[in-house]
Amino acid sequence: MSSKSAERRAWSITATLTVLYAASAFGLLLLSSVFLFWTLHTDLDRKTGQFLADKIREVRGIMAEHGAGTAALEREILRETAAPMYWRYYARTVGEAGETTLETPGMDALLPASIFPRPVHTIESTNAGQEWKAADGRLYILMAAWADLDPRRTDQRIIQIGLDVSEEDAIIADYKRKMAGVLLAGVALAATAGAFVARSGLRPLGAIATAAARIEATHLQERIGQTGWPRELSELAAVFDAMLDRLEDSFTRLSQFSADLAHELRTPINNLVGGAEVALTRARTTDEYRSVLESSLEEYGRLSRMIDKLLFLARADRGRAPLMKVPLDARAELEAVVDFHEAVAAERGIQVSCAGTGHLVADQQLFRRAISNLLSNSLNHTPHGGEVEVSVEESEAGAVDVLVRDNGCGIPPEHLPWVFDRFYRVESSRPSQPGGTGLGLAIVRSIMDLHMGVAKIQSEPGKGTTVVLSFPGVA
Repeated sequence: MSSKSAERRAWSITATLTVLYAASAFGLLLLSSVFLFWTLHTDLDRKTGQFLADKIREVRGIMAEHGAGTAALEREILRETAAPMYWRYYARTVGEAGETTLETPGMDALLPASIFPRPVHTIESTNAGQEWKAADGRLYILMAAWADLDPRRTDQRIIQIGLDVSEEDAIIADYKRKMAGVLLAGVALAATAGAFVARSGLRPLGAIATAAARIEATHLQERIGQTGWPRELSELAAVFDAMLDRLEDSFTRLSQFSADLAHELRTPINNLVGGAEVALTRARTTDEYRSVLESSLEEYGRLSRMIDKLLFLARADRGRAPLMKVPLDARAELEAVVDFHEAVAAERGIQVSCAGTGHLVADQQLFRRAISNLLSNSLNHTPHGGEVEVSVEESEAGAVDVLVRDNGCGIPPEHLPWVFDRFYRVESSRPSQPGGTGLGLAIVRSIMDLHMGVAKIQSEPGKGTTVVLSFPGVA
């Protein structure tokens, strides 16, 4: 249930990228619009404040130079304010007692003196004044200031100026509407472009998926290839092809392993079936039946050993093989293994010797098993009168190398890369031990893998073979 819910909640990459593109575009457009609106609004406020301040200074200058009832002041208030111009404003002068001394015609009906703010002595362009909306909906900016008719301020007047900013307000409102439309259109265009770009950018992924869908267990040789893909996907294609290489190798090995296993099992089973059939063709004596049973028991033992080795390899592959590492005296362990094989070596006329000293940390049972497998191989492929040497060496890096050398028949170089594979046998004049399973060296490599070590082999036909087991040093 939860997995199905997660699948329903999961978004496609195209949808995610489209949303991100649209959100990014909306954010950028919104920030740009806010900045432009703030710039426009601030600029208009600054110009409005500058205009009002300039007019008050102008009226102040006229009153200071010509007095409160001069023709120049009347011309400024009565004529200039009534003249058609971009800035529509109204002006009024008020006496100290509150009486209107001069004003723009019709101003009292639109902007009565009582609505103006308290007059100030200092006027700056940053003082934008006070907003006031008239009954007809028009917007005004109001400002009031003191004007001195003499330097001692014994005779003062109040200057009231009202500026009609309805046009500016309409411009700002229209700008808001247009910006909203630009935002909506921009988001829609960004979403459309984002979807197109996302689909175009992800098209190579679809091509990779199509190429991967063609690969089946029977066609593992197919590859996606690393050319023709965008740089970001080339690495993915390379990793995928490398995985296919490993899978193909694993399938090949598994197929070969299955074939080899069937071949190895067929021989003892055929021997068992053949022996039983021959025994049943006619009545046999007790000794003859005993001989058949002993032969069958030998084949059962061979099957049992093969199964035990395969089980060990399977556990080792999964990392489940029991491993109990303890400090070991490598020389003493080698001598114990050599003593175990001494009788076989003496019977075949082969001299076995030990050399070197060293200490390592390993599983004692597995260590002895690996050395025993190598020593058995050397004894099996060394002629009468030959020599086998088992030695241990400590490298400067702290690693411990265990070497098994013989002067036997050797191995052709073309077979060396595969000798540690399961069931691999060198098809040549090399003598083979009856009952061998071809798993001895595979077990050696698995034991070294469990110990984080390395197994290496060197051989020359007619001169002998050397196997080196490199164990990590004691920490």
